[in-house]
Amino acid sequence: MGRRARDRRRQQQRQERGGDGGDQTGWAGGYPEIVKENELFERYYRELGIVPAGEWDAFMEALREPLPATLRITGYKSHANEILHCLKNKYFKELQDLEVDGQKIEIPQSLSWYPEELAWHTNLSRKILRKSPELEKFHQFLVSETECGNISRQEAVSMIPPLLLNVNPHHKILDMCAAPGSKTAQLIEMLHADMNVPFPKGFVIANDVDNKRCYLLVHQAKRLNSPCIMVVNHDASSIPNLQIDIDGRKEVLFYDRILCDVPCSGDGTMRKNIDVWKKWTTQNSLQLHGLQLRIATRGVEQLAEGGRMVYSTCSLNPIENEAVIASLLEKSQGALELADVSSALPGLKRMPGITKWKVMLKDGQWFEEWKDVPSNRQTQIRPTMFPIKEEEKLKAMNLERCLRILPHHQNTGGFFVAVLIKKSPMPWNKRQPKVNQKLPQRTGDTVETAANSDDGSDDITEEPILAENEESKKMQKLQNSDTEQNKKEGVCGPPPSKKMKLFGFKEDPFVFLPEDDPLFLPIQKFYALDPSFPKMNLLTRTQEGKKRQLYMVSKEIRNVLLNNSEKMKVINTGIKVWSRNSDGEQFGCAFRLAQEGIYTLYPFIHARIINVCIEDVKILLTQENPFLSKFSSETQKKVKDMAMGSIVLKYDPDPEKPDTLQCPIVLCGWQGKTSLRAFVPKNERLHYLRMMGVEVFKAKRKEEESESKTEEEVQYKQAQPEEGMDMEDKERGLVTKMEAETGEEPSHTPVESSAMEVENKTEDLDQLSKNANNHVS
Repeated sequence: MGRRARDRRRQQQRQERGGDGGDQTGWAGGYPEIVKENELFERYYRELGIVPAGEWDAFMEALREPLPATLRITGYKSHANEILHCLKNKYFKELQDLEVDGQKIEIPQSLSWYPEELAWHTNLSRKILRKSPELEKFHQFLVSETECGNISRQEAVSMIPPLLLNVNPHHKILDMCAAPGSKTAQLIEMLHADMNVPFPKGFVIANDVDNKRCYLLVHQAKRLNSPCIMVVNHDASSIPNLQIDIDGRKEVLFYDRILCDVPCSGDGTMRKNIDVWKKWTTQNSLQLHGLQLRIATRGVEQLAEGGRMVYSTCSLNPIENEAVIASLLEKSQGALELADVSSALPGLKRMPGITKWKVMLKDGQWFEEWKDVPSNRQTQIRPTMFPIKEEEKLKAMNLERCLRILPHHQNTGGFFVAVLIKKSPMPWNKRQPKVNQKLPQRTGDTVETAANSDDGSDDITEEPILAENEESKKMQKLQNSDTEQNKKEGVCGPPPSKKMKLFGFKEDPFVFLPEDDPLFLPIQKFYALDPSFPKMNLLTRTQEGKKRQLYMVSKEIRNVLLNNSEKMKVINTGIKVWSRNSDGEQFGCAFRLAQEGIYTLYPFIHARIINVCIEDVKILLTQENPFLSKFSSETQKKVKDMAMGSIVLKYDPDPEKPDTLQCPIVLCGWQGKTSLRAFVPKNERLHYLRMMGVEVFKAKRKEEESESKTEEEVQYKQAQPEEGMDMEDKERGLVTKMEAETGEEPSHTPVESSAMEVENKTEDLDQLSKNANNHVS
């Protein structure tokens, strides 16, 4: 949207409000406060009885209060404890006895049910954080650490599904509706629970139907610098079967863990998305039920036997929750069961799932059974929306094992979670393919099955045969009518995968480095790479011209990429490990190390490593291009006999000095003729300095804006003509463009934006997307 159009829209809004922007003191940020009343909402949930007796007033009062801000410390990095220590002993102490505009600031409290005190909530609003000089240090800390990926601004209830997945580093994980990526980040952290293992055997495939939101997902995931994440762009209800190569034989990829956080009506988000108050109607749930069931069904089809799938929504409505789970359990014929997670996450207050509910139209008309629905309403209401009537079958489902989080119990949003375990193949997936015969390919909104191996061996796969069922054909007709009805009502489901290819950027190819590529030999020699270094996992994003960047993936992600290039629309994967530097050619290597991938590369590097003391680290991070004479004598001796070029700077903590930084640091550097410098992004510099106790706060923001660009940025621009725009440029440009359309400042400008704004911007961007997903974190 152009600036003039935005200005006209804002002027019109001001005229409609009858003033200059309404109550400027209101928590809604300058707009007149929406009346938080919805008679139909109250009537509906009172009748269903999801709130315990005597708690209705407390429930409604909580919904009308703004949602407290919550943040989560990234748990897999070795310095998570250092960040926690810094928060508790520095920033939280500074908030004690502090008052802003006459309001006493409450000290942030840890979420009792989140492990290791890594999640906190506070009553500090976005407005107070941005505008209060007393909080500017804390504000800048949150902004900078969020940009580094060390802190995630995430709603408390949104943290629950990944915790209940019980992820281990060897698990193959699918995140079906992943954008904007806060839950995906949690999954990546769990894969890297042991930071001494650079390439865990597991991986995350993060999918989203909306092309624009995929780039927000990349933006989130890249902060964690993992070689085990792949972002793809598909309709979750028909995401294709993938193949992997196992000992020369192609087999269908089944996932150990699946996160199925489906699009929903979002009435659990009323505390932050206040538009829901005036827009809420039962029609939204009726329209989304079919899509939710299709996505969940596709998820359990791709789940491995013994695997675990978490189904979640930010809705309180049983039509989107228990009705979907009950229908899934019924048609699984015993292949699925609900896990009992009542003892998981001690300290989390939850309500059990319900077994009885009714269906209501937006005009207030109730239906208790499918047989009561008139024929002219059977396109809006489905049989699967009603509870199971057979008591024995209903009891066997154990629907009470589902979790419903109510806002007034722990000052959170509303949420629903169900944990499913797959005991055997789904009943419609038991037919095996014939030998030496290609499996049928099905496109659009149906399942695409895997093809036979090239060597003629037969694949053992769960082949969906739903289309051969008369009942499923009828359901398909009903689902199609659902889609038409959605269009009339303005609710857009995910577009067909065929059409998706017409939108978004045309991605550059993923080209793995050939084993005999002459490019790698000087790199291997210059850095004395270990023979075990998996050079086959190196890739570039260009087929022609000079290779400007080298990326790296785990061997498992490489396996998926090589065997599914025609099936998947891959948006991004891999972390940058080397960047071309023309000046380096004269010293023996044209590629310098990249900070993003240094923790992955470091275990394989045996040359050009300089161990530095903490004082040297401070000099490297505070000065742009310091002379060698400024460093310790030990460092000067090590550098003296080393050729110029890219180097590794390693700090190891001294356990005999507990007051100093107690986590290791690995930095990329450059040794010049008379100087030594670090190639580290600004926010990461600030992070390490904070952990070392160096005061990095600047009262004048313009001073930071006017800082000179690093040599890395200059080389980046000089290298632009050598190769087409890479993924990072596209993702950064798209995120900036999308944020500009919302009238917000770019999120990658850390000094001018707030960590507490990250979620709000993502929420604004959600309004641009077409997939009706209100799960925003």
